[in-house]
Amino acid sequence: MLIFAGSGAASASGPFGPPQTISREAGGLNTAIGYSYQEDKFEDNAQYVFRQNQVYSQVSYGGQNRWEIYGRIGVSDLTISDAFASNNSSTIISSDRDFTEHWKFFGTLGAKGFLPVNKIFGVGAFLQGSYYFEHFKCEVAGTDAGAPFTADLKVRDLWDVNFGIGFQVTAPYDIKLYAGPYIYYSEAKANLSADIAGLKFGTQKISLENKVIAGGFAGVDVPLAKGFHLNIEGRYSERFSCGAAIGYRY
Repeated sequence: MLIFAGSGAASASGPFGPPQTISREAGGLNTAIGYSYQEDKFEDNAQYVFRQNQVYSQVSYGGQNRWEIYGRIGVSDLTISDAFASNNSSTIISSDRDFTEHWKFFGTLGAKGFLPVNKIFGVGAFLQGSYYFEHFKCEVAGTDAGAPFTADLKVRDLWDVNFGIGFQVTAPYDIKLYAGPYIYYSEAKANLSADIAGLKFGTQKISLENKVIAGGFAGVDVPLAKGFHLNIEGRYSERFSCGAAIGYRY
């Protein structure tokens, strides 16, 4: 089934997965480990491209082939392209112009419901939200009118909320194909520790929001041996994102 999802930032943290739970019909747990690569555009007065690599673990409980609740805990890096590009000829950057920070913890909570129309086709919806518990930090260095400087850029309170509705087709061997549109909202706060002429960021804390609020996604869930499942998914909303997860049904 395809779902609308709101992603952010770096949008949603990890693939949305098929709308129909992989838990046993009588009710039970399923777990997964996954990887996601995400790109998104944020803006205030300027535009910024956020890129993230995420690794996470997920625990879900579902039943009746119709509903599921789930939680994730994971780590993510963050790259902001040309965050330290100078538009002032007197300011020369000697460090990397990209903001780069590694492995900060995030958490995700979500729920989804599924309505089978027949044995092959069904419709579902989900709601998912993520929050990054730690702030991202990167140092920039250079000279301003000949005087050397160093400053730190902090990105904090990064979060997103996603909602989706979608469609699922069950192929032979219980392979689930899904696709659909999604909407989302994501936000972060950012500020530089010093005001440097020509840099986009300053000491005043600004709010960054996702530029586009809707997109589309598609994926496949393939049963493997002994209760394992492989999920592969791609999303597009201004930028392309993708991910994969291996799940296990108890």
